[in-house]
Amino acid sequence: MGYGIKILVEGDYALFTRPELKVERYSYEFITPSAARGILESIYWKPQIKWRINRIHVLKKPEFTTILRNEVDSKISDSDVRKLMEHSKSAKGYIDTSKSIQQRSATVLKNVKYVIEADFIMTGLNSEEGDTPEKHYNVILRRLRNGQYFHKGYLGTREFPAIVTLLEGECPKSELTGEQDYGLMLYDMDYSDKNNIIPIFFRAKMSDGIIDLTNVEKVR
Repeated sequence: MGYGIKILVEGDYALFTRPELKVERYSYEFITPSAARGILESIYWKPQIKWRINRIHVLKKPEFTTILRNEVDSKISDSDVRKLMEHSKSAKGYIDTSKSIQQRSATVLKNVKYVIEADFIMTGLNSEEGDTPEKHYNVILRRLRNGQYFHKGYLGTREFPAIVTLLEGECPKSELTGEQDYGLMLYDMDYSDKNNIIPIFFRAKMSDGIIDLTNVEKVR
Protein backbone atom coordinates (compact mmCIF):
# COMPACT_ATOMS: atom_id res chain seq x y z
CA MET A 1 0.00 0.00 0.00
CA GLY A 2 1.31 3.46 -0.88
CA TYR A 3 0.96 6.50 1.36
CA GLY A 4 -0.02 9.38 -0.88
CA ILE A 5 0.64 13.09 -0.54
CA LYS A 6 0.01 16.15 -2.69
CA ILE A 7 2.37 19.11 -2.76
CA LEU A 8 2.02 22.50 -4.41
CA VAL A 9 5.24 23.53 -6.18
CA GLU A 10 5.78 26.98 -7.67
CA GLY A 11 8.55 29.35 -8.66
CA ASP A 12 9.49 32.36 -10.77
CA TYR A 13 11.62 30.38 -13.24
CA ALA A 14 12.30 26.74 -14.15
CA LEU A 15 14.61 24.91 -16.53
CA PHE A 16 13.92 21.22 -17.20
CA THR A 17 16.55 20.76 -19.88
CA ARG A 18 15.78 18.73 -22.98
CA PRO A 19 18.71 16.27 -23.26
CA GLU A 20 18.81 16.48 -27.06
CA LEU A 21 19.69 20.21 -26.87
CA LYS A 22 22.93 20.41 -24.89
CA VAL A 23 24.71 23.62 -25.92
CA GLU A 24 21.90 26.16 -25.71
CA ARG A 25 19.59 24.88 -23.00
CA TYR A 26 15.89 24.60 -23.79
CA SER A 27 13.27 23.57 -21.24
CA TYR A 28 10.50 21.02 -21.53
CA GLU A 29 7.01 22.53 -21.27
CA PHE A 30 6.57 21.33 -17.68
CA ILE A 31 8.35 19.58 -14.83
CA THR A 32 9.77 16.12 -15.50
CA PRO A 33 8.96 13.18 -13.19
CA SER A 34 12.64 12.96 -12.17
CA ALA A 35 12.68 16.65 -11.19
CA ALA A 36 9.46 16.12 -9.20
CA ARG A 37 11.08 13.16 -7.40
CA GLY A 38 14.14 15.31 -6.67
CA ILE A 39 11.97 17.93 -4.95
CA LEU A 40 10.38 15.27 -2.74
CA GLU A 41 13.78 13.79 -1.90
CA SER A 42 15.02 17.24 -0.90
CA ILE A 43 12.30 17.22 1.76
CA TYR A 44 12.62 13.60 2.89
CA TRP A 45 15.00 10.93 1.66
CA LYS A 46 15.78 7.62 3.33
CA PRO A 47 17.15 4.38 1.83
CA GLN A 48 14.15 2.61 3.36
CA ILE A 49 11.66 4.28 0.99
CA LYS A 50 11.35 4.95 -2.73
CA TRP A 51 9.24 7.82 -4.06
CA ARG A 52 6.79 7.27 -6.94
CA ILE A 53 5.30 10.17 -8.90
CA ASN A 54 1.69 9.34 -9.77
CA ARG A 55 0.33 12.53 -11.34
CA ILE A 56 1.55 15.99 -12.27
CA HIS A 57 -0.99 18.82 -12.45
CA VAL A 58 0.22 21.70 -14.62
CA LEU A 59 -1.79 24.62 -13.26
CA LYS A 60 -0.50 27.37 -15.58
CA LYS A 61 0.01 27.47 -19.33
CA PRO A 62 3.70 27.05 -20.22
CA GLU A 63 5.30 30.46 -20.73
CA PHE A 64 8.86 30.75 -22.02
CA THR A 65 11.49 33.45 -21.79
CA THR A 66 15.16 33.60 -22.81
CA ILE A 67 17.97 34.46 -20.41
CA LEU A 68 21.78 34.35 -20.37
CA ARG A 69 23.35 32.04 -17.81
CA ASN A 70 26.96 31.72 -16.69
CA GLU A 71 28.26 28.15 -17.04
CA VAL A 72 31.67 26.55 -16.72
CA ASP A 73 33.08 24.75 -19.77
CA SER A 74 35.25 22.26 -17.88
CA LYS A 75 35.20 19.92 -14.90
CA ILE A 76 37.67 18.58 -12.35
CA SER A 77 39.59 15.71 -13.93
CA ASP A 78 39.48 12.11 -12.67
CA SER A 79 43.23 12.20 -12.11
CA ASP A 80 42.90 15.28 -9.89
CA VAL A 81 40.21 13.55 -7.83
CA ARG A 82 42.44 10.51 -7.37
CA LYS A 83 45.34 12.74 -6.33
CA LEU A 84 43.13 14.52 -3.79
CA MET A 85 42.09 11.15 -2.32
CA GLU A 86 45.79 10.33 -1.99
CA HIS A 87 46.42 13.73 -0.30
CA SER A 88 48.68 14.88 -3.10
CA LYS A 89 49.66 18.55 -3.03
CA SER A 90 49.93 18.69 -6.81
CA ALA A 91 46.17 18.22 -7.31
CA LYS A 92 44.31 21.33 -8.37
CA GLY A 93 40.97 20.24 -6.93
CA TYR A 94 38.96 23.20 -8.19
CA ILE A 95 37.81 25.01 -11.33
CA ASP A 96 39.04 28.53 -11.98
CA THR A 97 35.76 30.12 -13.06
CA SER A 98 37.52 33.30 -14.19
CA LYS A 99 39.11 31.23 -16.97
CA SER A 100 36.39 28.63 -17.58
CA ILE A 101 33.21 30.73 -17.49
CA GLN A 102 30.96 30.97 -20.54
CA GLN A 103 27.72 32.78 -21.15
CA ARG A 104 25.07 30.65 -22.79
CA SER A 105 21.53 31.32 -23.80
CA ALA A 106 18.76 29.34 -22.09
CA THR A 107 15.07 29.18 -22.89
CA VAL A 108 13.36 28.77 -19.54
CA LEU A 109 9.85 28.61 -18.14
CA LYS A 110 8.54 31.43 -15.98
CA ASN A 111 5.83 31.69 -13.32
CA VAL A 112 5.38 27.93 -12.98
CA LYS A 113 2.90 26.22 -10.68
CA TYR A 114 2.32 22.49 -10.26
CA VAL A 115 0.64 19.97 -8.02
CA ILE A 116 2.59 16.74 -7.61
CA GLU A 117 0.76 13.64 -6.43
CA ALA A 118 3.12 10.99 -5.11
CA ASP A 119 3.44 8.05 -2.79
CA PHE A 120 6.26 5.79 -1.63
CA ILE A 121 7.00 2.13 -1.19
CA MET A 122 9.31 0.41 1.29
CA THR A 123 12.57 -0.81 -0.22
CA GLY A 124 13.61 -3.20 2.55
CA LEU A 125 17.02 -1.52 2.83
CA ASN A 126 18.52 -0.65 6.24
CA SER A 127 15.33 -1.69 8.02
CA GLU A 128 15.14 -1.06 11.76
CA GLU A 129 12.73 -2.13 14.48
CA GLY A 130 9.55 -0.09 14.24
CA ASP A 131 10.38 0.96 10.68
CA THR A 132 6.89 1.14 9.18
CA PRO A 133 5.25 3.06 6.33
CA GLU A 134 3.14 4.93 8.89
CA LYS A 135 6.28 6.15 10.64
CA HIS A 136 7.77 7.59 7.44
CA TYR A 137 4.43 9.03 6.35
CA ASN A 138 4.00 10.94 9.61
CA VAL A 139 7.57 12.29 9.42
CA ILE A 140 6.98 13.45 5.83
CA LEU A 141 3.77 15.27 6.79
CA ARG A 142 5.45 16.94 9.76
CA ARG A 143 8.39 18.12 7.67
CA LEU A 144 6.10 19.52 4.97
CA ARG A 145 3.89 21.32 7.49
CA ASN A 146 6.94 22.82 9.21
CA GLY A 147 8.68 23.79 5.96
CA GLN A 148 11.67 21.55 6.70
CA TYR A 149 13.99 20.10 4.07
CA PHE A 150 17.42 18.44 3.77
CA HIS A 151 18.38 20.91 1.06
CA LYS A 152 16.46 23.56 -0.85
CA GLY A 153 14.44 22.02 -3.68
CA TYR A 154 14.86 23.53 -7.12
CA LEU A 155 13.11 23.66 -10.48
CA GLY A 156 15.55 21.94 -12.80
CA THR A 157 18.66 23.93 -11.86
CA ARG A 158 19.77 25.19 -8.46
CA GLU A 159 19.46 28.91 -9.27
CA PHE A 160 15.69 28.43 -9.64
CA PRO A 161 14.42 27.54 -6.13
CA ALA A 162 11.07 25.85 -5.62
CA ILE A 163 8.45 26.99 -3.13
CA VAL A 164 6.88 23.81 -1.74
CA THR A 165 3.78 23.52 0.45
CA LEU A 166 1.65 20.58 1.52
CA LEU A 167 -1.71 20.50 -0.23
CA GLU A 168 -4.34 19.02 2.07
CA GLY A 169 -7.45 20.09 0.19
CA GLU A 170 -8.63 19.79 -3.39
CA CYS A 171 -6.28 20.45 -6.29
CA PRO A 172 -6.64 23.90 -7.88
CA LYS A 173 -8.07 23.87 -11.39
CA SER A 174 -5.61 24.05 -14.28
CA GLU A 175 -5.66 26.77 -16.95
CA LEU A 176 -5.16 24.01 -19.53
CA THR A 177 -8.09 22.14 -21.02
CA GLY A 178 -8.47 19.33 -23.51
CA GLU A 179 -5.93 16.75 -24.66
CA GLN A 180 -2.28 17.52 -25.47
CA ASP A 181 0.52 15.24 -26.64
CA TYR A 182 4.03 16.56 -25.91
CA GLY A 183 5.88 13.61 -27.42
CA LEU A 184 8.76 11.79 -25.75
CA MET A 185 9.88 13.26 -22.44
CA LEU A 186 12.55 12.27 -19.93
CA TYR A 187 11.05 10.11 -17.17
CA ASP A 188 14.10 9.28 -15.07
CA MET A 189 17.62 7.84 -15.14
CA ASP A 190 18.39 4.17 -14.51
CA TYR A 191 21.37 4.06 -12.12
CA SER A 192 21.33 0.27 -11.59
CA ASP A 193 24.62 0.02 -13.52
CA LYS A 194 26.83 2.93 -12.40
CA ASN A 195 29.11 2.37 -15.41
CA ASN A 196 26.23 2.65 -17.85
CA ILE A 197 23.55 5.11 -16.71
CA ILE A 198 20.53 4.83 -19.03
CA PRO A 199 17.89 7.55 -19.62
CA ILE A 200 14.25 6.43 -19.54
CA PHE A 201 11.60 8.27 -21.57
CA PHE A 202 7.81 8.21 -21.78
CA ARG A 203 5.11 9.62 -24.05
CA ALA A 204 3.88 12.76 -22.26
CA LYS A 205 0.11 13.01 -22.71
CA MET A 206 -1.93 15.57 -20.82
CA SER A 207 -5.65 15.70 -20.15
CA ASP A 208 -7.07 18.96 -18.73
CA GLY A 209 -3.65 19.85 -17.35
CA ILE A 210 -3.00 16.45 -15.72
CA ILE A 211 -0.28 13.96 -16.67
CA ASP A 212 -1.13 10.52 -15.30
CA LEU A 213 2.06 8.52 -14.69
CA THR A 214 0.57 5.48 -12.98
CA ASN A 215 0.55 3.24 -16.07
CA VAL A 216 2.81 4.96 -18.60
CA GLU A 217 4.88 2.90 -21.01
CA LYS A 218 8.57 3.62 -20.46
CA VAL A 219 11.11 3.64 -23.31
CA ARG A 220 14.86 3.13 -22.95
